[in-house]
Amino acid sequence: MPDPDHRPTRRGLFLGAAGGTAALAACGPAPQADLALIYNPSARHHGIDRNPIIVIPGLLGSRLRDPASGRIVWGAFDGDAADPATPDGARLVALPFTDMMATPGSAVRADGVLDRVRIRVAGIPIALQAYAEILSTLGVGGYRDQALGLGGEVSYGDDHFTCFQFDYDWRQDNVANARRLMAFMREKRAYVQGEYARRFGVRDAPVKFDIAAHSMGGLVARYAMLYGGAELPADGSLPRLTYEGAGLIARLIQIGTPNGGSLDAFKALVDGRDFGAPIVPAYSPAILGTFPSMYQLLPRARARAVVAGEEALDLHDPATWRRMGWGLAKADNDRDLATLMPGVPDAAERRRVALLLQARLVARARAFAAAMDRPVSLPAGTELMIVAGDAMPTASRMRADPASGGVVQVATAPGDALVLRDSALLDLRQGQEAREPVVRSPLGFSRTLFLPREHLELTRDPTFRNNILFWLLEEPRIAGAAPARR
Repeated sequence: MPDPDHRPTRRGLFLGAAGGTAALAACGPAPQADLALIYNPSARHHGIDRNPIIVIPGLLGSRLRDPASGRIVWGAFDGDAADPATPDGARLVALPFTDMMATPGSAVRADGVLDRVRIRVAGIPIALQAYAEILSTLGVGGYRDQALGLGGEVSYGDDHFTCFQFDYDWRQDNVANARRLMAFMREKRAYVQGEYARRFGVRDAPVKFDIAAHSMGGLVARYAMLYGGAELPADGSLPRLTYEGAGLIARLIQIGTPNGGSLDAFKALVDGRDFGAPIVPAYSPAILGTFPSMYQLLPRARARAVVAGEEALDLHDPATWRRMGWGLAKADNDRDLATLMPGVPDAAERRRVALLLQARLVARARAFAAAMDRPVSLPAGTELMIVAGDAMPTASRMRADPASGGVVQVATAPGDALVLRDSALLDLRQGQEAREPVVRSPLGFSRTLFLPREHLELTRDPTFRNNILFWLLEEPRIAGAAPARR
């Protein structure tokens, strides 16, 4: 029988006499745990032996706003929001092509985690849930953000003070956002230590965070865990593995994170993103091609994710993008480039600038992937846990036409419809015809939870909610993972 709780979801980017009784029971809703009965006692405990938590959304998961005009750039689709179909809206959404370009998009800032997407149909405002489910379960302020007005089975009392949301500009480079996350964690650690001193008389208490990160947010958090805010070396070498962020992170729970990349991100860079609804605008390849983060979601060449004939294309090679005419290298996109570079009057110069940007971002994505693919052994007191979908057909291979540059999907594999199971695990067997019997991954994760859900639906699953609350509230910790009880 269909799962009654498995409702269709809006796609992200990227992105439920004895014989008769038994038959009726099989058609009914599956039994669900009473989360309040199980977790209320633990949830109401706010001592220094319970780690504070940070919730990190993924691509598209933070609202973006232009501070100069107050307009929402991402997170609402009504008359006041930026429309990428208009010249001024496109320039707000896109990032500048060079450091010398003072474009409106460079001033856009993150403005809160996107719990709901606001749209307007025939003048009537409608809110679509985005991250409301994960915030309902985890949230800010005792694993729930009361400011959101979200209900929840578990009561955390009214004295919670150790939970936070990290919003960020998801268009930007993941390394830069990891640096911002490090600063955020240091700021919140000082705040929590101050509360410990005020409430419990304990000064300079050791503080480590548990992090629940969805999709690309898991990449931001993992880079910070391994390298802190260190920059990628300009010479293409790997950054020094310091585990600086691990000193602040006890548990990183990645939820649908594309550790091995996603073909959905590649397709968006090639063709743009049309959400398939007239109320939500389309985003051109020229706009998306200015986002460093999008390139950092590309699959690795070893996965043979995109092929031309028998050749596996290297998506981290700028020459591949120029040869295939993808993204910013498209032959017929000068109209979009002219809109985004109004100060550059010559078409040839606009194309030169666009190709330089694309080459720089693709090369940086290669360096980022190499840093994230490095085999690691996490220090004592830090754990990586993975939640992934494994029941939805997910694009695993696309075929490219060298003449036109067009790409079509030719194969699928288990995943969450956006992220492959292999990608979530960073399984080095991905794309290989002859697979070894055991997962080969450099991640160093301690456990996994597989769910039959789509990408955003992962956080709505009752099994997810039950398990993540157990991991955060009740499960015994490995040595050094949590502050000692005082």
